[in-house]
Amino acid sequence: MTIDLNLLPVFLAVAEEGNFRAAADRLGVTRSAVSQGFRRLEDICGIALVSRTTRSVRLTEAGNRFREALSQPMADVKSAFDEVAGDVRPRGLLRIAVASIAEQFLSGPLIASFAEAHPGVMLDVTVTDDMFDIVAAGFDAGVRLGEVIEQDMVAVPLTREERGVVVASPQYFELHGTPRHPRELAHHRCIGWRPSPSAAPYRWEFEQDGIAFDVAVEPQITTNDLRLMIRTALAGGGITFALEETFRPYIDRGELITALDDYLPPFPGFFLYFPNRRNMAPKLRALIHHVREYRRPGAGTAQGAR
Repeated sequence: MTIDLNLLPVFLAVAEEGNFRAAADRLGVTRSAVSQGFRRLEDICGIALVSRTTRSVRLTEAGNRFREALSQPMADVKSAFDEVAGDVRPRGLLRIAVASIAEQFLSGPLIASFAEAHPGVMLDVTVTDDMFDIVAAGFDAGVRLGEVIEQDMVAVPLTREERGVVVASPQYFELHGTPRHPRELAHHRCIGWRPSPSAAPYRWEFEQDGIAFDVAVEPQITTNDLRLMIRTALAGGGITFALEETFRPYIDRGELITALDDYLPPFPGFFLYFPNRRNMAPKLRALIHHVREYRRPGAGTAQGAR
């Protein structure tokens, strides 16, 4: 495969500046010329050399390998170019940022089956509820509820519709009564959740006659740990709120009981999201395919996980 040497300064400028506009200023050309030149280089390689959004630009794993090779003698550069351009195997490090409440992704079977199918891919999964630019932070993809994903991302459904539920133990409801309307939660002991110590407790969201509203409960107990929240509710410590799948095993066993179901309609669930599809790395393409197959009706573990 022939290398267009005129594209190498464009690549290096973008790699070193971390910004297409700054690279254009450095080269004395337009931003459009840099973008088009970089896209031609990626098309020749057949793989993305950077992850880019409207907010940030970051070298991919292939981009980093190519940048390192450019510091070597020309024969080594050509060898690295041919390797990057011809490498279609899913391999390398795949970093994913996942919300702590994405139960289906974190439950184990999906990750285990992907690792079995793709031994050349090393998965690094960070569980976090912080909101940030995954590209700028060095992640290849993320898993979040659809409503909080940036519009310039590509999103692939991971779950079917989700639904929030209000739950407490049978003992709590027997002693304190069951609320009939969300406003009555103000008179109950509540267990709240927050994504981080600096964040306010999550507002409990409901809907009545097609109109959405939320209730700012004042929890007596607040935590950023779902396990503590569940255990406290199981022990009769109060009423709590989260996604239905989080509580499903305990509801099925009768250890927790739902309330206010009529005020909690379903909504779009979790998505695997990532930057544009163009010249996608094989490792990320493999994960997307795996998620789609896992979600397909009748796919065994995927159906059983719901």
